[in-house]
Amino acid sequence: MAIIKDALKSMEAMMPEDAVRRAHLAAEREILAIRLTELRQRKGVRQTDLKNFTQTSASKIEKRKDWKLSTLIEYLDDLGMGLELRTYPKKGKDKEKSETLLRI
Repeated sequence: MAIIKDALKSMEAMMPEDAVRRAHLAAEREILAIRLTELRQRKGVRQTDLKNFTQTSASKIEKRKDWKLSTLIEYLDDLGMGLELRTYPKKGKDKEKSETLLRI
């Protein structure tokens, strides 16, 4: 794993800062899509079990990289889960400045 991290750092060092930021954002979107599927599976829910979505639409949601907040809330509600949307300062580690914007 250390070799991979070193390789990533080497590649990032050759890229413009903005390109690195965009790559990290894209990776985070991919990770969120994977986590949604894993969450549903851990809850023991099949795509066909979701009340408000067909199997096809559930599959599309889990593959999507960008969601409407209302769709994400409805999907999570079908899993018996809520959503908390938090903000935090990008610079520094001052967690006291984080705020909850939404908790549903």
